[in-house]
Amino acid sequence: MARFKEKYLAEIAPALQKDLEIKNVMQTPKLEKIIISVGTGFAMKDTKLIQNIADTISTIAGQRATVVITKKSIAGFKVREGMPVGIRVTLRGENMYNFLDKLISIALPRTKDFRGIKRNGFDGRGNFNFGLTEQLIFPEVDYDSIMQIHGMNITMVTSTESDTEAYALLEKFGMPFTKGSTNG
Repeated sequence: MARFKEKYLAEIAPALQKDLEIKNVMQTPKLEKIIISVGTGFAMKDTKLIQNIADTISTIAGQRATVVITKKSIAGFKVREGMPVGIRVTLRGENMYNFLDKLISIALPRTKDFRGIKRNGFDGRGNFNFGLTEQLIFPEVDYDSIMQIHGMNITMVTSTESDTEAYALLEKFGMPFTKGSTNG
């Protein structure tokens, strides 16, 4: 079992139940999925670069990433139907907990001038979004194998509808938020 899953079951869930005064165990907030996505609008015509980005994200996630294809043509963005515009991978279960462990324990501390993640990424429904500026903070990314440095968006979907409860959950996992007030 993943280290963070054990931590959730043994420490975090009981602590959240007590702190948030939840009477029903099933209402305890939990992480449902983590979505990692990269917009590749800059590389629409370069299939090798798109494949390189997909391989990098797959390596980081520990699960195969998929290429997102447009469904509609949008002339203003010079996008035609069927063009690749992004890379996405959805993590659940063991892979999700392993990625969260790697993100909090290894990758974020390796970020240059890191002062914490801003708390304004909550969406009002208990989900949290934030972006990373480069993929090189992950230990399994080989600098020589990447063609271009790119960022990524990470979305953490929780089982709660409350930003306050979602914040409490992520904070118990050790998410390094900046000091200050929450917006939920």
